[in-house]
Amino acid sequence: MTHVGPAPLGSSPTASPGSSFVEWGSVIAGAVLAAAISFVLLTFGAAIGLSATSPWPNSGASAKVVASVAVFWAMAQQIGAFMAGGYVAGRMRSRWHEAGHEVEFRDGLHGGLVWAVGVVIGAALFLSTAGSVAKRGAEVTGGAAAVAGASTNDPIDVVLDTMLRPATVAQASVPSPAASAGGTPPTAGAPTPRTRALTGDDTRPEMSRILASAVANGSLTTENRAYLAQLVAQRSGISQQEADKRVNDAFNAARETVDKARRAGVLTGFVTAASLVLSLGAAWWAALRGGHHRDNSIPARFVFGDHRRRTSPTT
Repeated sequence: MTHVGPAPLGSSPTASPGSSFVEWGSVIAGAVLAAAISFVLLTFGAAIGLSATSPWPNSGASAKVVASVAVFWAMAQQIGAFMAGGYVAGRMRSRWHEAGHEVEFRDGLHGGLVWAVGVVIGAALFLSTAGSVAKRGAEVTGGAAAVAGASTNDPIDVVLDTMLRPATVAQASVPSPAASAGGTPPTAGAPTPRTRALTGDDTRPEMSRILASAVANGSLTTENRAYLAQLVAQRSGISQQEADKRVNDAFNAARETVDKARRAGVLTGFVTAASLVLSLGAAWWAALRGGHHRDNSIPARFVFGDHRRRTSPTT
């Protein structure tokens, strides 16, 4: 009768046709361990990163240093977590009647499956967390926008604030000398350039859409440029020439903002992809070492420098 199942100690069992050599118990155990280690290390790294930053001048690490360390830590913790998970899966897998190269392949494959399951779990958790955070953020932002009268999440809003800023805030907010001397006061309810810039009338969303469309198309048409300059001159109380300059500066600033976001997205994508590829190799290699330690009854000391030849387990 053909024996089906893991190899008893000292025997050389075979498998019947159609039986699976994948042991999902060891794979899931390694993936759960990798996810737990990654969560702990990410939490620890976030705490260290927050402690290294400071809002005060000349205090704490610079933004570039913090970003560089964050990228390194994100890659290192992921590789280390999958390495530990792959080692556990390779060590816990039961050995069948296999040749030397086949043993290594199946051990490494279990490490690769740990990586695959861990990536799926991480992606599901990320999407779930990102969805709940985005929903909560939208609710909070919506409430804040209803109170403040404008949303500050769009980077173009900052560009519009600069473009529509009054020429002299003090002159817009302080009564004129004629009014102080008993002259004719300003008409009640007539908004000053400063208040018009802050209230966000119907032209502000239109201006934002024009800038966003111009950045997407790569150029600002002559008609839109003249129209924006006219609106800026009317709302800010500046000359037409100064308004033209503000529109050009705002368009360039909007393009720089979008370009920075694009570069950050590209860098994040490359770092994530490289980290995942390296993690796959680390999980595969660690599973090989785990299987080697299993077959030679080597204690799990997480010392992977043992290059002794793989031998069959002794009775």
